[in-house]
Order: sequence, then structure tokens, then C-alpha cells
Amino acid sequence: MKSSSTASPLRIAFISSCDGDWGGSEELWAGTALALAQAGHHVQGFKTNVTSHPRLQALRAAGCPVTELAPAVPVRYRIANRLLPVSRQFTSQKMGFDLLRQHLRAFRPDVVLVSQGSNYDGCAFANLCRQEGLAYALLSQKAPHSTAPHAHERTVAQQVFQAARRAFFVSRHNLELTQLQLGVALPAAEVVWNPYNVAFQGELPWPAATDGALRLACVARLFLSDKGQDILLQVLAQDKWRQRKLHLTLYGAGPDEEIIRGMISFLGLENTVCLGGHVADVAQVWSTHHALILPSRYEGLPLALVEAMLSGRPTIASDAGGIIELLVDNETGFVASGITFLALDEALERSWAKRASWAQMGAEAARQARAVVPADTLELLAHKLLQIVHEERAAAGPGVA
Repeated sequence: MKSSSTASPLRIAFISSCDGDWGGSEELWAGTALALAQAGHHVQGFKTNVTSHPRLQALRAAGCPVTELAPAVPVRYRIANRLLPVSRQFTSQKMGFDLLRQHLRAFRPDVVLVSQGSNYDGCAFANLCRQEGLAYALLSQKAPHSTAPHAHERTVAQQVFQAARRAFFVSRHNLELTQLQLGVALPAAEVVWNPYNVAFQGELPWPAATDGALRLACVARLFLSDKGQDILLQVLAQDKWRQRKLHLTLYGAGPDEEIIRGMISFLGLENTVCLGGHVADVAQVWSTHHALILPSRYEGLPLALVEAMLSGRPTIASDAGGIIELLVDNETGFVASGITFLALDEALERSWAKRASWAQMGAEAARQARAVVPADTLELLAHKLLQIVHEERAAAGPGVA
């Protein structure tokens, strides 16, 4: 990271409300935290469901502690709960908030980034920062149409977003949908980019089709309610697709892996579809696959889309989240008009009819991606956070450190 406009090390906190083991939505905060720690700043992390994931291990190795925000309730408290009314019982959530409050008061960060898997799941953490008088920014990785807050939750969400020094979103779609759901303008909102795991100049040679089959890769968490793999499997179960030389690999891990395996077996797709698991080296995927397919129901702006395009591969995708902010229909891929069986089938049919042009479309995808996607997304977000501190100190006047 390049030197910042602040002369001395800053105190920066990162709070992740993502409750899974790990996911692509955590790469941006964790990578930015690591970059800032390696630049000499004092960084602390807080997360629900802390694991031994390599990203968290790297943070600890850089001197950045990561505190669990969903601690187990001790036995003595569970026993006490039997005698207490529900409102006074000890819960993991209450204990996590108390722990976070204690750490924030002791650390007194110059700025806090609250990273959300969606657009409201971290609002309670951000509200705590607001109540403590801390400068904070929100990062929203997704904005589903189905999760608009109601009543009191909506009021708190409005307050939290309007008090944030910045409200970061990973797509324009998510930003605009959140404003609509809240019914307020967010002048401090802006779009940032997630980090990607391929080279910026990473366009790969076109794979040989040794068996004559075109190979699709669906690179997504195995989580049906968001990623929609069930829709894709139903499309491929049609006789017309069974008769074509087309193979699908479902890459990724997630809670619905066994359900998806059962679907593949139930539909008799064992010769057409396989699971590839989690692959750390994404270039391996695109060295053997010809196109990305994303049947997503909900998205921010998929990391898999950016990586496929930079690797020189076209994409077939549903019109979810910010996908069409990067993917151009019939130029760099094929966009389904809706998130339905018929819409995905129609887009896949169009792609099949133009399969001779896939390599050319992939080359155009790489060119367009490099014209839009930043070369260093982590450094950009790090500097945005440092800029917040600079603005806070400028507003407070001289002599404030």
C-alpha cells in the first residue's frame, strides 16, 4: 500500500456480520484489513463465526486480532436462563454485543467498517457504533428485493445509513434498491469493487474441446436460495440438453451441497453435471472451461463474473443484482430476461446458437472488464477509509489526533 495522508498509524476496526464459515462477501473487508495492518496501522477485526480460515490466520499473523461475536453461552448462564424471563436471559447475541461494545470502548477506533453479507444484517453493529459516537462506514454485498426492513427496523436502518460517513455497495443496483427500500437518499453512498483472484492481465488461451463437448462452470456458493443452481439443473434435465455435447461443473462449497447432489441424482444428470468443490486457483477453472453460467436469484456483483471476464470467458447469467452493469447481452455473454426456468433456458439456447463465437466474445469480455474493473480494489477501499479519518480530523480542527 502506498503511504497515506495521515502521518501516524491509525486505529481501524472491521466488523463482519456474515454468519457463515467464509464466503466471497468477506474477501473485501479481510483483504483491506490485512493491507492496512501491513502498512503499519493498528487493526482489529470482529466477526460472527470465527474459524481457522486462511484469511483470518493471515490477519492474526499480521498482528490483527479477530474477536468472535457469537460466543458460546457458558453453562452457568444457561442454568441461570431457566430462572430468568426471556428479556433478561443470556444469549450469544447479547454477549456478542456486550463484548463488541467493550472492545470498541477500549480500542477507540478512528474509523469502523461494518461489512454486511446483505444490506441490513449489520445494521445493529453499525447502530452500536453510532451510539458510541464512532465514525463508521457500511459495506453492503447484496440487496435482495425480499428483505426490506419493516417498522422499527426500518427507522433504525434509515438512521444507520444516513449517519454513516460512507455507504459502500458493490453494485449500482444494490445502492438504488437500498435507497428505494429505505425511502431516503444516501448522498454518502458509492460503489466499490470486490477483489478478484485472477491476474488483471489474466486472459487465458481458449480451452481445447478434447471430447467435442463445451464445458460450462457455475462458480458460486452452494446455496440454492441465492445462487439458483436448482433452476439450472432443471433446464439441463430437458431432453434437448441431454442430447447436446455440453458439460457442467458446479464449483464451490456451501450448506446445500447434499441437496444439490440429490437433485443431480434424481434428475439423472450424473453424466452431464459434476461437483468440482472449492478451487483456490480460479485460473485452473478457466483453463479447462469455456463459459461461466450464473442462474442466481440474488447477487451483488459476482466475483465469479469479474474473474471469468478477465480470464477471457463469456457468461450466461440471470439478470440479478448488478450483473448487467458489467455483462453486455450478446457482446460479452447472454443475459436471461428473468430469474426463471424459461428465461434461463432461452438465454442458454441463444448462447448455444452462437457457440462458435464464444472465444471472440470472451476476448471482448476481457477487454471490457479491464476498462472498468480497478487493478487494485483493496488499496482503493483502504484509501477511502483513510480519507474518512482525514475528513473527521479536518472537521474537528487543528490539534486533534
